[in-house]
Amino acid sequence: MATKQVTLDTIGAITLYKRRGNRSLRLSIAANGEVRVSMPHWLPYKAGEQFALSKAQWILAHQAKTNPQPLHHGQHVGKAHRLYFECSYSALKVGTRLRPNEIYITHPTTVDTGHPHVQQAARNASLRALRKEAEQLLPQRLHMLSQKTGLGYKSVDVKQLKRRWGSCSSSKDIILNIFLMQLPWHLIDYVLAHELAHTKVMRHGPPFWAELEKHVPLAKQLRKEINQYQPTF
Repeated sequence: MATKQVTLDTIGAITLYKRRGNRSLRLSIAANGEVRVSMPHWLPYKAGEQFALSKAQWILAHQAKTNPQPLHHGQHVGKAHRLYFECSYSALKVGTRLRPNEIYITHPTTVDTGHPHVQQAARNASLRALRKEAEQLLPQRLHMLSQKTGLGYKSVDVKQLKRRWGSCSSSKDIILNIFLMQLPWHLIDYVLAHELAHTKVMRHGPPFWAELEKHVPLAKQLRKEINQYQPTF
């Protein structure tokens, strides 16, 4: 079995495996994070590189899920909050407090901001802030767009979703991801309009995209733009 390691822009290091039994290209990510492309032995390595690049969004999404970036001091969370870490000589354990526009994480001097317990506390507190913002802002925004587009819905709920920005059931119940608050407003409105369009056309296809483009003329462009984001910090 022949192998080759290369480094690609946006993805990083990958390993290409040529196997005689392979008839097609296959992509996988090992438990240690190694990105692997298995390929027929007769294909040039360049074909494996191009295949990996074509799957860049999936690779990056998987990496973001398994290796979340550390939260840092002063980081923006949602539309109105900032995250602050405070080292305290009197603190015996990690503590959190949420204010209208601020998230404070207090930790003992014996641990730093990168410690797993501190980071987990910061993520939990940031999720509470996101949920609070989402519950306050998203239903109002959806109602406004519903009136503007004439597309009605039965109910709206806000939840933390792993992969989807939102969903709409056949009974017109809409669920919106709290991580929408991490997106620019024009992409938030795109997602809300997307779910409202599902109240009229459930399945993706030409009729659905035609309905969405009635209300969002730049839908195709925004669809590409939102693929650059993931529902995470």
